[in-house]
Amino acid sequence: MNLDTMTILENVKKGSLSTEEALLLLKQKPFYDIGYAKVDLHRRTRQGVPEVIYGAGKTASQIKGILKVMTENGEGRVLITRLSEDVATEISGEHPITYYKEAKIGIQGELPEPDGMGKIVIATGGTSDIPVAEEAALTAAYLGNEVTRLYDVGVAGLHRLLSHTEEIMQASVIIAIAGMEGALASVIGGLSDCPVIAVPTSVGYGASFEGLSALLSMLNSCASGVTVVNIDNGFGAAYTASMINHPRR
Repeated sequence: MNLDTMTILENVKKGSLSTEEALLLLKQKPFYDIGYAKVDLHRRTRQGVPEVIYGAGKTASQIKGILKVMTENGEGRVLITRLSEDVATEISGEHPITYYKEAKIGIQGELPEPDGMGKIVIATGGTSDIPVAEEAALTAAYLGNEVTRLYDVGVAGLHRLLSHTEEIMQASVIIAIAGMEGALASVIGGLSDCPVIAVPTSVGYGASFEGLSALLSMLNSCASGVTVVNIDNGFGAAYTASMINHPRR
């Protein structure tokens, strides 16, 4: 339940808002139909986080229309994922967004102060996994989490990961991102006492099958406490990690 809904209920309790007025506020249009999109205006009420715009496949005009509706309905901070640089440039003429090229993420508004119960550690097997990791890191920051990045700590040089055991032991949640054979998730899972979310990436040579090998390796991890999201899905991993780091948000 989000703050807006809680405020309505508190005002009813205090007598400054009638039950009829509160019911009207809660029943206001749950979505806004703009033809090519039905913008979910009750997402924050249901899930605690407003709708996130998936930018891939959308035109600049479509994204601007969705942003306009969200802004007019009180959403000052909006996350856009899988956003190309060209579309981001066109959007920014009407909607001031900060664009993060490596992560292909656009954010309207300022990042919040972290309010999670701990830190989310994001580790990658190699430098080639960083774009997916940055999508995860920025999503986690947008959702109010403190993020620690451990990049290029894959199993080909295990001493690199072991030099960060303190960060691993102190994490609230760990996101392990790797391509090739995807072994990083199992190693981290065997070192930590917190949930590990594994993200297979499409990095690797032919037999990696664009991330399928890493996905299957992570699904077959022998380390307890490892769960897996889809290939290259840094956003999904970070969203789940944030839910763990914000119990009953």
